[in-house]
Amino acid sequence: MSGYQGVAPQASSMGGRRIRQDGAPVLLKALVFLMFAMFAMTTDSVGTVIPEVIREFGLGLTAGGSFQYATMSGIGISAIALGFLADRIGRKPTILIGLALFGLGSALFAAGHDFLFFTFLLFVSGLGIGIFKAGALALIGDLTRSTREHAATMNLVEGFFGVGAIVGPALVAVLLQGGASWKWVYLVAAMLCGLLVLGTLFARFPQPVAAAAERPQAGEALRLIGDPTAIFFAAALMLYVAAEAAIYVWAPTYLADYKGEWAWLALYAVSIFFVLRAGGRFVGVWLLGRFEWSTVLAICSGAMAALFWLSVIGGRGVATFALPATGLFMSVLYPTINSTGISCFDKRRHGAVAGLLLFFTCLSAVLAPLGMAALAEGLGDTRWSIVLGAVFASGLALLTGWNLIARPFAARLAARNAADYEPGEAGAS
Repeated sequence: MSGYQGVAPQASSMGGRRIRQDGAPVLLKALVFLMFAMFAMTTDSVGTVIPEVIREFGLGLTAGGSFQYATMSGIGISAIALGFLADRIGRKPTILIGLALFGLGSALFAAGHDFLFFTFLLFVSGLGIGIFKAGALALIGDLTRSTREHAATMNLVEGFFGVGAIVGPALVAVLLQGGASWKWVYLVAAMLCGLLVLGTLFARFPQPVAAAAERPQAGEALRLIGDPTAIFFAAALMLYVAAEAAIYVWAPTYLADYKGEWAWLALYAVSIFFVLRAGGRFVGVWLLGRFEWSTVLAICSGAMAALFWLSVIGGRGVATFALPATGLFMSVLYPTINSTGISCFDKRRHGAVAGLLLFFTCLSAVLAPLGMAALAEGLGDTRWSIVLGAVFASGLALLTGWNLIARPFAARLAARNAADYEPGEAGAS
């Protein structure tokens, strides 16, 4: 990427201001990749941790799901309230603050063995994730040269998140088989976080040059709620996350009752889902370089919804294959929706926009699994958690289908390419 010569800082246009690009893009991108992989180890292993927590503390499904609710609540609160920090005090300080909170919350798992204490620590870790993730997402915008490259890079970043999502549950499984505590997944994450803090401290970040009056203030994310563009992408993310939660939170519990010939495969359903989701995100980088983003979203969300309904109609035997297969089509959805939503706004506000979208993502990640647990308990069958996931997937398919036909954001993305990037660097949107 031009502008990062490692010798003299250079500048490029950024939403009516200038940004000194005096950081090393390869190192910064590597740090972002590892941040996402690290926290995915904990957030996406929750589906394998929850059954152990339920057993150890004698909890019901709804109470056991607190491990999911606490983390996502923390992420959502910090994202909506503190996402603006990435624009106000800079990407680097914001990321360091978030990493410190996440590392502290994870490390303190070694200090006790109480359900409420663990839930509190997960909330603190969630606060940290919300802060450093908003900073990292804003940084990605600084390191890319067009809205299309932004979307492709986000798929690459989320691909590494997918790798962490594979490693986390696998690590929990190995720990349990070896007689060790599931708590070690959080302690390993804390150690990795310490290394990332050191790497971030010594990394050179691009420095924006803007008057203090231009920098977003507290409440910036809340002011974006009135923007129809922000609401569209927030709604799309909520529907996606709700459908995904049906897989990684409750599919293990749903498939645990399967006694057919493929019962052995059902044990690995979520792991297969994570593998396909991670691999699909790397493929997404290739897809978005060749096809229009709205087309990719409409096709993949439609295929995801179809697989959900096959799982519902065919029962647990079909679900053993169909639910993991959704990972291949889900893979490209979250990073593309998220990055395109952020790209619709000027880079000066990327931290606040990322925080807003992250808030709605986490709101869905709390409410959807909670609703699924309550519905399954109320009707006496975990199948209803998958039914609700299918409904959410269908909602996303309808929304992305409308977007493909109406193309309401094409002009806005073209305007951002023209305003935020040097001539000749912006790709077609």
